[in-house]
Amino acid sequence: MLADLGVSRYQLTDSERGFSLQADGPLDMRMDRSGGETASDLVNHYAEKALADLIYQLGEERRSRQIARAIVRARPIQSTLHLARVVEQVAPRTGRLHPATQTFMALRLAVNRELEELEALLDSAPALVGNGGRFVVLTFMSLEDRVVKQRFKLWAQQGRATILTKHVVKPGEEETRANPSARSAKLRAIVWKSGN
Repeated sequence: MLADLGVSRYQLTDSERGFSLQADGPLDMRMDRSGGETASDLVNHYAEKALADLIYQLGEERRSRQIARAIVRARPIQSTLHLARVVEQVAPRTGRLHPATQTFMALRLAVNRELEELEALLDSAPALVGNGGRFVVLTFMSLEDRVVKQRFKLWAQQGRATILTKHVVKPGEEETRANPSARSAKLRAIVWKSGN
């Protein structure tokens, strides 16, 4: 079984979906737009502390408290570029990534319950793959990769699986040049032992 946890680049760059930092659009971020909370709901209704915790935990953003404070002061925030500007005012650009990248990632993960979905996949994987089967997971965020790494390690310690990738597999320079979106990809694989 191969689990590719990547998100379609076309979804991320479609301004109407609300993921993009480059083009203005509604602050939505739902993969399934038929229901559920939007990023706008979180940004405009969460208490400051809850928002800061979400940005810190899911976005791994060390400036989460300042960002949450700025968001609460700037409410209501209805568009992607408005949110990006608010974040940029308190977290100026220091590298190649836009300062709001981690905040946007945290909101997307929360809106779509992506970590909960990953945990559910990992819980069901042993039954889905079966004895002697291989389970390969391709992640694109360090938070997801950490969850997969820890679960694979646990299964190996329990004697249920053998880790096939001693070290995480990353794309080479040539692949990254040909497909820049692959630069953050990490691949891990296990094989289930008989009797599990």
